[in-house]
Amino acid sequence: MPARRTRQARENVTEIKPVRGEAANENSAQDGFAAADKEGQPELEHEAATDAAEQILGANPLLGIDREELLAAGKRLLRLMTVNPQVLIEEHIAFARELVEIAFGRSRVLPDARDRRFSHNIWQKSGYYKRLMQGFVAWRDMLNRVLDRADTTTEDRERARFVLQLITETFAPTNSLLGNPGALQRITETRGKSLIYGLTNFIDDLTNNFGMPRQVDERKFQVGKNLAVTPGAVVYRGESFELIQYAPQTHLVHKRPLVIVPPQINKFYATDLAPGRSFAEYAVSQGVQTFCISWRNPTAAQRDWNMETYLSACKEAITVACDITGADQVNTMAACAGGFTLATLLGHLAAKGDEKVASATLVTVLDTEAPTLLGQFASRSGVAATIEKSRRKGVLEGSEMARVFAWLRPNDLVWLFVANNWVMGNRPPAFDILYWNSDTTRLPAEFHADLLRMFMENPLKSPGGITALGTPIDMSKVNVPAYVVAGVTDHITPWQACYQSRNILRGKIDFVLSSSGHIQSIVNPPTNPKAKYFLNSAMPDDADTWLAGASEHSGSWWDHWSKWYAQHGAGEVPAPKALGNATCPAGDPAPGRYVHQR
Repeated sequence: MPARRTRQARENVTEIKPVRGEAANENSAQDGFAAADKEGQPELEHEAATDAAEQILGANPLLGIDREELLAAGKRLLRLMTVNPQVLIEEHIAFARELVEIAFGRSRVLPDARDRRFSHNIWQKSGYYKRLMQGFVAWRDMLNRVLDRADTTTEDRERARFVLQLITETFAPTNSLLGNPGALQRITETRGKSLIYGLTNFIDDLTNNFGMPRQVDERKFQVGKNLAVTPGAVVYRGESFELIQYAPQTHLVHKRPLVIVPPQINKFYATDLAPGRSFAEYAVSQGVQTFCISWRNPTAAQRDWNMETYLSACKEAITVACDITGADQVNTMAACAGGFTLATLLGHLAAKGDEKVASATLVTVLDTEAPTLLGQFASRSGVAATIEKSRRKGVLEGSEMARVFAWLRPNDLVWLFVANNWVMGNRPPAFDILYWNSDTTRLPAEFHADLLRMFMENPLKSPGGITALGTPIDMSKVNVPAYVVAGVTDHITPWQACYQSRNILRGKIDFVLSSSGHIQSIVNPPTNPKAKYFLNSAMPDDADTWLAGASEHSGSWWDHWSKWYAQHGAGEVPAPKALGNATCPAGDPAPGRYVHQR
């Protein structure tokens, strides 16, 4: 089957034994959804779920969608769509003409080639379904053209376009039984059982998942069994974190260890997914002495934990790593909210004259003035309301923000699963990244407030804009080489925004642009045959200028990073024969206890 060959060719997402029945056939898989099988409920096709994994958000709750701003954007959309009657009349006349062409079978309207909802061949073979698809696409395109012709700012237009997308995609024919040919075929293949499966999925999601379709089949995963299985041990446990040391896999190791600071809102194992896709596994195979923080999942009892709590924890982890390895310095790595934490720590250490950190690898946005999708609906009143809400509860639930942010990419993170789970009656996919994304944690109220302030005020850009652990932070004093990674298809923190970290980091920067999305900027193993990245040693002011002068390289940035790391590894020494030391002995095997907290 073509689906099997595709699965072998793409390594972007791990697939755990998808159910395949003998009844599966080529036509029924072409719309991105699997055919019926003897067990009744197949999973989402691999490539369709891969596309969904490209869009997940990672560290979710830095900023929510302010309801007042969203409502204001809706009003703005209505105004922009009606402010110029002449444009409205012209576009509706053009739409009416296109409908005539559609009716007579002469229309050449086509959906985006990347829109998997209309990939089933019946959309072209059936006159009814072809006209239904073309009518929807023509209507959506007409509305977007009206918005494009509105006289307004780019920011207002994009806010309005977001609301327009929410409206138009709700009415996509694939969201209903009668408009989804794959669903009707499923009814025939399963003798009506798919209707029962879909209704069962819908009721379960309505009662147990806040009415949102599930993105992953959680039954197929178990942390410590088929996720987060790189050998290692907990060598330190504090109130807020455990420190995991991974077992070396080479005879010689770089003297200077790596300390990974994961985002506080998700579990740490984005860097230790399934074997063959684990960054931790890869790092130790390259002779890197690797340590990773595993954050405790806070409750309302930890409501007072703030940025300084996590900064102190990072300092403690660095001290332990140095004590165990005998190194004077460490290299560091951080992503998403962990990147804010690490950057602030670098500023604090510079103010103290502490040179414990030799380099930093970052996958995050530090300059929050750069436009991002998360910032479109930010307002001071909305941020204040969000802070007040989390303070009342003591924590911000990661699952709550995950639901909100799914609507930032509704086609990939909502409607794809509505069609698969509810309309088609299939199971959600069993993919590692999607499971990790659903395995959220909470944020303490005060730390959440600190992150929001950093996002709104951008204090790292101004000397003394923030004080941490008793020292004013002046990033101009930080002279630490940095390896900054971004994803070219990242819609949440666009790579151009990540590039503007050059305004914050003053040491030598190696900026690497990976051919991937937000989280897959991190999960980018060398086994992916389609992986590539872009390099440019120059760092001009403009991101697009950087890309114009960049060179393309096949493979994963992991291999390039390994060579870069060797330059900051302080030479090689014999690998330790045991984990930990007398002061910090090896305790529970990795992945430890905190990762299992719910």
